[in-house]
Amino acid sequence: MDIGALNAIARKMVTRGKGILAADESSGTIKKRFDKIGVESTETNRRDYRELLFRSREGMKYISGVILYDETIRQKAKDGTPLVKLIEEAGAVPGIKVDTGAKPLALSGGETITEGLDGLRERFVEYHKLGARFAKWRATYDPTGGRPSYNCINANAQALARYAALAQENGIVPIVEPEVLMDGDNDIEACERVTEWVLKETFQQLYYANVAMEGMVLKPNMVISGMKCARQAGVEEVADRTVAVLKRCVPAAVPGIAFLSGGQSDEAATAHLNAMNARHPNLPWALTFSYGRALQAAPQKAWSGKSENVPAAQAAFAHRAHMNGLATTGQWKPDLEKKAA
Repeated sequence: MDIGALNAIARKMVTRGKGILAADESSGTIKKRFDKIGVESTETNRRDYRELLFRSREGMKYISGVILYDETIRQKAKDGTPLVKLIEEAGAVPGIKVDTGAKPLALSGGETITEGLDGLRERFVEYHKLGARFAKWRATYDPTGGRPSYNCINANAQALARYAALAQENGIVPIVEPEVLMDGDNDIEACERVTEWVLKETFQQLYYANVAMEGMVLKPNMVISGMKCARQAGVEEVADRTVAVLKRCVPAAVPGIAFLSGGQSDEAATAHLNAMNARHPNLPWALTFSYGRALQAAPQKAWSGKSENVPAAQAAFAHRAHMNGLATTGQWKPDLEKKAA
């Protein structure tokens, strides 16, 4: 394992002013999103949509890395150029989602364990040959109704650590994604408590697995009120609580933290990230974004499957990428959204 090489990739992924585009939706997930805009989810349409993003010169200025799905990392653009090459030519790092999804955790009352470790070493060898230089593995935790259990947290922490070790063994930077879900009725205090527990257990297992902190990126949830909670915490409270938890749990050796949006609105995800960087400027790690829907909802709607809408879709993508790029430096302002509208 070349820690220096892994560290260089990780640092590029969390470059100030840029963030990571999560374009790793499974076939089922992207079908749901295409259904909303009246587009059939065929391989060609999925390719065309992702190609328009990767060819958006203005938008890709603010993108440091792109997480791909197994289908996408193998696809070629209309002109025969591999999509991976388009990403590299834009100055971003290609990555790959490697988990196979959350499955029921046996005897755990509906909690989940993320699977995909079987054959992962061999898949990493292939993905590296295909151009992937980082990977992603997501685990999820429900903070409502007395959950999560220690069994759920521990099982997922061990899986995340085993995945991360295999990634680094193969010259691939692991994005470690433990996500405390935000779609319940829990308050922000519950989210904070569970997030801290999850992160502490996860980093303990990463240590046991000999994962080099310098060669990984953390992708956590923000500490935020559940969507159904009566009291929705304000932007500054979310920022301050999130940073407080990170300070308690994340080693300074980790190059950066790339937040997931987790169902937040486009502008809320940007505002929260901006507040963290504006209010807490001297942190040991870079704070950036790794957004999927919060970067893509606007361009998907603008595109709607029509080739004549590609410029409008690219403009919508460029705007959201730019806004989030500003948020990584604490320089975003709500007025910038109004001017674009």
